[in-house]
Amino acid sequence: MAEALEPALPGWLDDLTQEVLEEACRLELKLATAESCTGGLLASLLTDVPGCSHAFERGFVTYTEESKRELLAVPAEVLETDGAVSERCARAMAEGALANSRADIAVAVTGFADESTDPDKPHGLVHFAAARRGVPTVHRREEFGPRGRAAVRLECLRVGLELARTLMRAPAPA
Repeated sequence: MAEALEPALPGWLDDLTQEVLEEACRLELKLATAESCTGGLLASLLTDVPGCSHAFERGFVTYTEESKRELLAVPAEVLETDGAVSERCARAMAEGALANSRADIAVAVTGFADESTDPDKPHGLVHFAAARRGVPTVHRREEFGPRGRAAVRLECLRVGLELARTLMRAPAPA
């Protein structure tokens, strides 16, 4: 059971976290995160389960475009053309986290936890990506709507964990 976040987390999220971490441990896989709108919540969650936190390798909290470029090597062209809340940015973040860590799987999340300042991008729009060495990077777009920051962030944790689980279950690279 997650300790530091436990009073704030719904039981289903705690269960999902435990399941993902136990599977990572069983498969001897290391996880990394690249987070923007969640501000490190996914990394915190993955380090909060006693006996399983060793499956977490590292996390990158890259809230600004500069940090995305500097820490994850997200191309400036991607940020200028597509923006920080985009499929291309999420993919670059996941791949950058993988390249800059010793993890086997990296999950990235970038989006609007509440209101968007871009009229073409709805409230609660979040892009996710997950990368695994030797496996094509996967992407998922979610529109959570104007549900508020806390609710959107909880949903982001769920989707991030689901993506990690999906890549853990992908056929191992040869």
